[in-house]
Amino acid sequence: MTMSGLYLHIPFCLRKCPYCDFFSVPHRGTAVSDYVQSLAVDLQQSKKDWSGPISTLFFGGGTPSLLAPDDVARLLDLIDREYRFADDAEISLEANPGTLDLQKLAGYRAAGINRISIGLQSLDDNRLKLLGRLHDVETGLKGVHDARTAGFDNVSCDLMFAVPGQTPADLAADLDRLLDLQPEHIAVYGLTIEAGTSFAERQANGELTLPEEDEYVAAYRLLHERLSTAGYDHYEVSNFARTGKRCRHNQRYWQRLSVLGVGAGAHTFCADGWGSRWAIPNDLENYRAELQAGCNPARLIEKFDRQGAMIETLYLGLRTADGVDDVLFAKRFGCCVEEAFAQAVKRCRPQLQKIDGHWRFDLDGWLLFDTLILNFF
Repeated sequence: MTMSGLYLHIPFCLRKCPYCDFFSVPHRGTAVSDYVQSLAVDLQQSKKDWSGPISTLFFGGGTPSLLAPDDVARLLDLIDREYRFADDAEISLEANPGTLDLQKLAGYRAAGINRISIGLQSLDDNRLKLLGRLHDVETGLKGVHDARTAGFDNVSCDLMFAVPGQTPADLAADLDRLLDLQPEHIAVYGLTIEAGTSFAERQANGELTLPEEDEYVAAYRLLHERLSTAGYDHYEVSNFARTGKRCRHNQRYWQRLSVLGVGAGAHTFCADGWGSRWAIPNDLENYRAELQAGCNPARLIEKFDRQGAMIETLYLGLRTADGVDDVLFAKRFGCCVEEAFAQAVKRCRPQLQKIDGHWRFDLDGWLLFDTLILNFF
């Protein structure tokens, strides 16, 4: 199978954030170095079924910035040798400010990382404490400045909103400080409570109250207006970018293009046929054991039929400003969107419109996305 996108999951954290439900384990001793060896074996074994060249690579987690630059260089060299990077490959690494310094960032850049995504989350010390982050504002700002000094000209920053106690003025202040940093890309996330997290327990005990729906809506509109005015393209529900700086790797997911996931907790999407999705269980010992036995650690979790593929094409495509190209949809599935989902399209008006041959939600449609998209299921 041809694969142009590659995802490496690095499931280590200094401490798990109370809102996070991604697979992660505590960072201890030589665990990270040992895990890098497992990733190398997985990449080599996957060569039997997947081929390059690779146009996007994403180190996600967890906290990928716990990797030593030498380990990153080793993995990138292996990937280039086994699969080959495209000349213009986007190679991203997620980083937490408390795990960065100038030497490490320079090492990442020298190894071949050309896009860094820094989890600032907030530029207010009190909110950082509430969110359980290990860094303070000064450390976050230094992380971005050090990334620039190390030679990164493609920096993404994460920002959380709808945090308990956050006022519109607080969010505006966060935006002022963030825009001063002039990142090429900004990802915004409204705080949600996920089952099994520390925040879920606190909410159940009445210790944590999220903002009301109208406050969430006002915050989202403020983000859209301020960032759009500052020259950022609101190209996906949660993502803004300068011209030419969209996250190409994430766009592969929204376009249902093949991405190989490597590492415990990683997911793979194979676009062959109507598509299939695979997952590697969240178990480091099992992952290592299966690789040592020469087995594929991934498990098939979903195989799509035509109807399922059409639904997911809309579910993912309508998250984006590009929307769903009706001509390409008809070429792929033998019918246009309105033929396949006439009632759903009708129910989603006026937030859903066909403009220049593309079906798109407007901003209100994105705010109501979880409700509107159910019409297509």
